[in-house]
Amino acid sequence: MAGATGPKRQDTRKFFENLSGAGKSIAVLTSGGDAQGMNGAVRAVVRMGIYVGAKVYFIHEGYQGMVDGGNNIIEATWESVSSVLQVGGTVIGSARCKEFRTHEGRLKAAHNLVQRGITYLCVIGGDGSLTGANLFREEWSSLLNELIEQGLIDEDAARSNSKLHIVGMVGSIDNDFCGTDMTIGTDSALHRIIEVVDAIMTTAQSHQRTFVLEVMGRHCGYLALVSALACGADWVFIPEMPPEDGWEDNMCQKLSENRADRKRLNIIIVAEGAIDSHNKAITPDYIKDLVVSNLGFDTRVTILGHVQRGGTPSAFDRILASRMGVEAVLALLEASTDTPACVVSLVGNQAVRLPLMECVQMTQEVQKAMDEKKFDEAVRLRGRSFENNLSTYRLLASQTARSELPNSSFNVAVMNVGAPAAGMNAAVRSAVRVGITEGHKMFAVNDGFEGFYKGQIKEIKWGDVGGWTGQGGSLLGTKRTLPAKHLDKIAEQMRIHNISALLVIGGFEAYVGLLELSSARDQYAEFCVPMVMIPATVSNNIPGSDLSIGSDTALNAITDTCDRIKQSASGTKRRVFIIETMGGYCGYLATVGGLAAGADTVYIYEEPFDIRDLQANVEHLTQKMKTSIQRGLVLRNENSNENFTTDFIYQLYSEEGRGVFDCRKNILGHMQQGGAPSPFDRNFGTKVAAKAIQWISRTLKESYKEGRVFTNSEDTACLLGMRRRAMVFQPVAQLREETDFVHRIPKEQWWLKLRPLMKILAKYKTSYDVSDAGQLEHVTRVRPKQSDASAGI
Repeated sequence: MAGATGPKRQDTRKFFENLSGAGKSIAVLTSGGDAQGMNGAVRAVVRMGIYVGAKVYFIHEGYQGMVDGGNNIIEATWESVSSVLQVGGTVIGSARCKEFRTHEGRLKAAHNLVQRGITYLCVIGGDGSLTGANLFREEWSSLLNELIEQGLIDEDAARSNSKLHIVGMVGSIDNDFCGTDMTIGTDSALHRIIEVVDAIMTTAQSHQRTFVLEVMGRHCGYLALVSALACGADWVFIPEMPPEDGWEDNMCQKLSENRADRKRLNIIIVAEGAIDSHNKAITPDYIKDLVVSNLGFDTRVTILGHVQRGGTPSAFDRILASRMGVEAVLALLEASTDTPACVVSLVGNQAVRLPLMECVQMTQEVQKAMDEKKFDEAVRLRGRSFENNLSTYRLLASQTARSELPNSSFNVAVMNVGAPAAGMNAAVRSAVRVGITEGHKMFAVNDGFEGFYKGQIKEIKWGDVGGWTGQGGSLLGTKRTLPAKHLDKIAEQMRIHNISALLVIGGFEAYVGLLELSSARDQYAEFCVPMVMIPATVSNNIPGSDLSIGSDTALNAITDTCDRIKQSASGTKRRVFIIETMGGYCGYLATVGGLAAGADTVYIYEEPFDIRDLQANVEHLTQKMKTSIQRGLVLRNENSNENFTTDFIYQLYSEEGRGVFDCRKNILGHMQQGGAPSPFDRNFGTKVAAKAIQWISRTLKESYKEGRVFTNSEDTACLLGMRRRAMVFQPVAQLREETDFVHRIPKEQWWLKLRPLMKILAKYKTSYDVSDAGQLEHVTRVRPKQSDASAGI
């Protein structure tokens, strides 16, 4: 995986395989409440630890197992974490432990670790578990001295175990830990909630019912807020934002207005810790009684409870856990005597390391701010991601009275271009509603650029996009037609409908289409208006953005299918499955899907392979069949090689594996494009579209001169994409240089750095460049109010 050769300069790159774990013992434990994805983190820690030559131990039953010792602390093997990636909860058990809170308990725990020479500890849990770990580390020297005094260990043992290094990973479905955008388990919990909400919506619609749903979150409203955003709930109650006095009348008025608007159902989401401004609990039953007595609506309560903690982890959580597990091992291997205990986490799409106690203190400050009724402060301390979710929800939740809207004479058109992607409809809904709130007249273009030149354009109102967030595909209709041959007619339609700005939501065709329109600005004044594109394609092959709407839903479809396929092999041993994924020439779905499904090999176009590689892969699987893991999973991107087709690879594996394993093949096809959008795609679409419309409003004001909109500068034809930690508007003309137009992929793709990780987890020896790994940073407190850096959901 080394970079291209260039002029000689000092190589400052850092490679994982050069870090040695020899002579080191790492223990991994899960503590506190369980969360889906914890097993993925355990698996990554075990395998990466073994890969660098360290001994790795499981500590069963959390801190209780550390205190009790004995069979609770056992050495892990490569095979002992096989098949755990797709399992929810934690396979090594978790327990709340009162004894570890006492000095005597920690003394026993220290003795048990010293006996095994364990001085590296990886703790996966919530803030309580991580605080306990930090205290243990601070007391370590004095605990060793006590053990010496009691004659339980000798001086040599104390010397060789003199320092305890700790790295934390946050496993919590509530996403209540400051310093990280997403904690392990949050995305899976959102999946459970949204599955239930989608199911409830169909029955509520049939009977014109109101449903009150209680979701988890005693101290943090993240799950309630994000699920409300993702399903377009009518009202949400969260601890960080108590409703103002008189909320009962406001809520009932809004519910009855929605019914008058021909909406057949109402959804109200309540976090279990919801309170009013006087710190009085707001319960689902109280809300139900209120709606029934004031409005007479048929109202039901559903309490989701522990369903949210259960089930299989989502693709996002598996990848997050695997990336964090690697980062944790890296942080442990690089720890020096004066390195503070740190947590590894994700900000945007970037791995970071943060001092554990800074994060814990900030998390505790949120609670303190809430206790003191400083709710705005609490929201700010929760971080950028939470603030963005809240401001977007407020924008979209209720329609502003026409008299209060800003006075704008602009018509803004929205369209979908390219293949359908789950989450497109959420983006359109968000764009339409934010546009109306900004005072614009919104127009919908049906069937992409083809519909545009044929004049399939009509005004779209607030109510027209109700219920769109949860629907897959493209309700506006979408086509792959490019505009170049129809510029005259498109310009004419823009003139007829007086279109002042254009929002294009789509894939590679949308990007090329925007390039064509902006290049034609010299000939057509109609195209001299603000234009912005949001990437929406399952392939995730758009330059200028790490992620695109739809790819998370497709990844989950691939992962679910691979889970089922692997399960079908549990009865028939020694079977290898060869699975073909979509993506054109872009190997994102195959690679990241392979990482989430625990694949042995993934073939992609970006990393050329030959017959010798195929032979080595078959040999690798032959060796694997001799262990207790007797099945294999091979993914192949549809265009990875024109000669080594899926059939060819299937036949080669069948022949070469004869007598050792048999083969089956599956082509996943269009199921990767269908289905209801995942919570991530709904949210990502909603937030990105809102940001795009706000940019359009600003740009329209700047370019409105002498009674008309006119702008032909490069930076007014943009693509809005996520780059590492920030959402950035980039002129499409500048992205041209970054694009391989023949294969419809960006020239540089961030996820290629994940490939060596996938290979190591599948037991291949490979070179892994970790120069990009997280450096220890400090938790940032106050952020500028208006920044373009909007974190990942």
